[in-house]
Amino acid sequence: MALRFADDGADTLPIYLVDSETPDQVLSELSVEHKEWADFNGFKGQLGRTLALPTRGGALVGIGTPATRTRKRFAAGAAIAGLPDATYQIVNPLPAGADADEIALGYLLACYRFDRYRTQPAPTARLAAPGGVDAPRLENFASAEALTRDLINTPAEDMGPDALEQTVRDLADEFGASVATVEGDDLKTQNFPLIHTVGRAAQKAPRLIEMTWGSDGPAVTLVGKGVCFDTGGLNLKPGASMGLMKKDMGGAANVLGLARMIMASQVKCRLHVLIPAVENNVSGNAFRPGDIYTARNGLTVEINNTDAEGRLVLADALAYGSEAKPDMMICMATLTGAARVAVGPDIAPFYTDDEPLAAALNAAARLVADPVWRLPFHDPYEAMIEPGIADLDNAPSGGMAGSITAALFLRRFADVARFAHFDIYGWQRANAPARPKGGVGQGVRALFQALPEVLAP
Repeated sequence: MALRFADDGADTLPIYLVDSETPDQVLSELSVEHKEWADFNGFKGQLGRTLALPTRGGALVGIGTPATRTRKRFAAGAAIAGLPDATYQIVNPLPAGADADEIALGYLLACYRFDRYRTQPAPTARLAAPGGVDAPRLENFASAEALTRDLINTPAEDMGPDALEQTVRDLADEFGASVATVEGDDLKTQNFPLIHTVGRAAQKAPRLIEMTWGSDGPAVTLVGKGVCFDTGGLNLKPGASMGLMKKDMGGAANVLGLARMIMASQVKCRLHVLIPAVENNVSGNAFRPGDIYTARNGLTVEINNTDAEGRLVLADALAYGSEAKPDMMICMATLTGAARVAVGPDIAPFYTDDEPLAAALNAAARLVADPVWRLPFHDPYEAMIEPGIADLDNAPSGGMAGSITAALFLRRFADVARFAHFDIYGWQRANAPARPKGGVGQGVRALFQALPEVLAP
C-alpha cells in the first residue's frame, strides 16, 4: 500500500493547528464568522478534535497540550485523515513542543487499510507535506510500516513460509537485491538442523530465506523470526493462546520493513537479511520434549518445551549470520510473553552489550515516536539456561526472567561484536490513533534513525 502526501500544486484548504493551552493565538486570527463557529461548537484545541469551517474555510485541528500529546501520540495526524474530502495544507506555525514530523507521519499511518479480505474505505482527506518535514523519509517510514502490517495481518493459510519467501522475492525485485533459499531436507544437509527440526512437521516446508543488497559500506545483518504459525507443537497451546499466532512471524515482518527503509533510502551498507521461516505444527514426526539437537554452531540444545521454538530457528540463523562477521547484527522476534509482562504491548524491549548502540537507540526512539526500552543481558542468569545434560535448555523451568533467559540463549549464537535483540509484540490490541487493531511495526523507526550514528566510522 502506497501511503503518500498530496501532489504538489494541488488546490488546498487551510488547516489551523490549535494548542489547547493557547487556543486564542489561532482562534483570534480567524474571521468573525469562523471564530463564532468555533465558539458555538466549543472548539478549544482539544487533542484530536477537528472542526470543518464553513464556506470552504478549511479546518481546525486540535493538538492538545504537551502532556496529552505524550500520552496519545499520532492523535493530531490521525484526526487530519478523518477530515472531509479535500486536499489540505497546514498554514500556521506549530506551537512550541509540537512535532510536525509526528503529525505528518500520523496522517500517513492513519491512511493504512488492510483490505485483502474486506473492502475498507480509505480516508478521502489528502494532506500536502507540511513545511519543514522530510516528506520522502516519512513516506518511506509509512510504506515500510504498511508492509509490516500487511504481513502480520495476513492469516497463516495465505502467509506460510512459501508466501513469506515470495514477499521477500518481490521486495528484492523492487530494489535490486538477491535472494537465496535453503528449503526442506536441504536444511539438514546444509547444517541448519534446528530450523529443520522445528518446521519438519508442517505441510509447508521450512526454509531459510536469505536476501542480500548493497556492495559498499558496513555489513549489517538483520535476522527475523518467521514462525508463520505456532501451535506450540506437542506442547500444544490452549485455544485462547493460539488465536493470535499468525503474528508469530512479526519479527520477520519488522525486519523486512526495516530492510525496505534501508534500501529505499539507499543507505550505504552491505545488507544481509535472514529469515528462518517455519510453521510449528503437530504430526507424527514433530520434535519432542526431552530431545537433544546440535545447532549449527555445535552447541547442543535440550528441548524442554516445543512451544519455545522461536529461539531454536533463530539460533541457526544467528550462527550462520555470524560466520561473515558483520559490523552489526540485529535480531527481531515475537519471542516471549514475559516481555509483555515486563513492559506491556506498546514498548519494544531490546538487549545489547553495546553501550553506544543502546544510547543511540534510546535517543532515536524519542525522535521518531517509536518507544523502546533496554533490558539487561544479566550474566548471572546464564546458569538458568544450562540444563547439565546438554549445553543449553530451550525453556528453563521456574517461569522467572523469561525474556532475559531467551535473550541470553540467543546471545550464545550471535558471535559478533555488535548485537542487539528485540523481543517485540508486533500487535496493536485495540484501535489507537494511526494504529488500528492488528499487526504493527515496533522498534524499526528507532533502528533506522540510529543507523547513521552507530555505523559511522
